[in-house]
Amino acid sequence: MKDTSLTGARTRITAISLALAMTLGMSAGSAFAGGTIKIDDTKWISIGAGLRTSFNAVEDAAPSGDDYSKDFQLDNIRLYINGQIHENIKFTYNTERQDNGTDDDDIRTLDAIAQFEFNQYFNVWGGRFLPPSDRINLDGPFYLLSWNFPLVQVYPSIFAGRDDGAAIWGDTSIGDTQFKYQVGAFQGCADSGFCNTGANDEDNLLYAGRFTLNFWDSEPGYYNSSTYYGSKDILSMGLVLQSQSDAVGTVADQSDFFGWNVDALMEKKLGNDGVVTLEGAYYDFDLDDAQVTGGLIEGNSYFLQGAYLFPQQFAIGKFQPYLQVSNLDPDNGSETDRWEAGLNYIIDGHNARVSAVVGNIDPDDGNDQNFFQLGVQLQI
Repeated sequence: MKDTSLTGARTRITAISLALAMTLGMSAGSAFAGGTIKIDDTKWISIGAGLRTSFNAVEDAAPSGDDYSKDFQLDNIRLYINGQIHENIKFTYNTERQDNGTDDDDIRTLDAIAQFEFNQYFNVWGGRFLPPSDRINLDGPFYLLSWNFPLVQVYPSIFAGRDDGAAIWGDTSIGDTQFKYQVGAFQGCADSGFCNTGANDEDNLLYAGRFTLNFWDSEPGYYNSSTYYGSKDILSMGLVLQSQSDAVGTVADQSDFFGWNVDALMEKKLGNDGVVTLEGAYYDFDLDDAQVTGGLIEGNSYFLQGAYLFPQQFAIGKFQPYLQVSNLDPDNGSETDRWEAGLNYIIDGHNARVSAVVGNIDPDDGNDQNFFQLGVQLQI
C-alpha cells in the first residue's frame, strides 16, 4: 500500500520550498543573506542542502560473479531547514533520501527537532535527532574525515542513526578543559526501531549519555566533526553509555541491551601550517546472550585512522591523504576487518571536497574483496 502520509509530506515540502524560493527572489536585497530569511530581530529561517555522490567498484560484485562491479551511487541528498521563533527557541527539519532498492527512492524525515536553548550550560531538545552516541555518529557523513563510516557502530536507531526522544545537554569549563554532557531518553528497540523484535512489551525506553572532555580548543554545540582542517587544535576524549531493558529477544525470553564506547580525537596544526589528525574508538555491546537480536550484535569493535592535510595549495584545494582500519567482532558471527586508504581534495572544508578511496573488506567466513570509490561532497 502506498504511504499517503509520505506523499502528503512531499507535497507540503514542495509547496514550502516554492514559497521560500519566491520569498528569496523578492527580498534578495534586504531580508535574504547567505540562505537566511530574517523576519525580525529574533525570528529567522534558513535553508540549505547537502549532496554526496560516488562511483563504486567492488571486486567480484558484478552479476558475473568474477568481475568488478561498476556503479554510480547517490549516497546522500539532504534538505536542511532551520529557524528561530524566539531568542531561546529554535527548530530543525532535515530530510534524507532512503534507498529502497528501486528507482523511486523515498524521501524521509531525518531530523525534526524542537530546540529550547538557554545558554551554554543547559539546553533541551525533543523530537527526532542523533542520540548521545559516538563521535563519528555525531559527525554524520558530511563531517567525517573519511569517505566511509568505519565498520564499528551498532547502536539502536530508527533511521540513519536517528531516534525519537528528548535530551538535555550543555558544557562548562573545568580550568582550561571543556566538559560537555549529553543525556537523553529515546525509543530504542521499540516501535519503528530497526532492532524491534517485539520483546519490549513494557515499552521500556533507551537511555543514552555522552560525556566529553576537550583539553585544547572547545567544541561548542551538540554536534562535532572528525576534522576541522586546522581551524581548531583538538584533543578530545569521549565516553558513551546506552542501555535499554528487554530490548531484544522474545516476550518469553527477554534480553537487555547495554552498549558503551570510548573515542578520542587529536588534531594539531603544525608550524608549517600542515594539519595532522589521529582518531580512534573502541566499542562493546552486550545483549545477555539473546538469540533474537533484531540486527544488533553482541561483541566488540574498534577503528583507528590518521590523516595529514598538506599546507600547499594545489589549484583550488589542498590534499589530505588518510588511512583507516576497523574491526567488527561479534560473539556469534563472523569477524570482519576492513581498511581503506583515501585521498581527500579539500576545496572548501566540509562544503566542497572530492575523495578517492581504495580498500579491502575481509570477513572470516568469506572471501575478501577489494574496492575503489570516487566521491564528491557538496554542501551549502
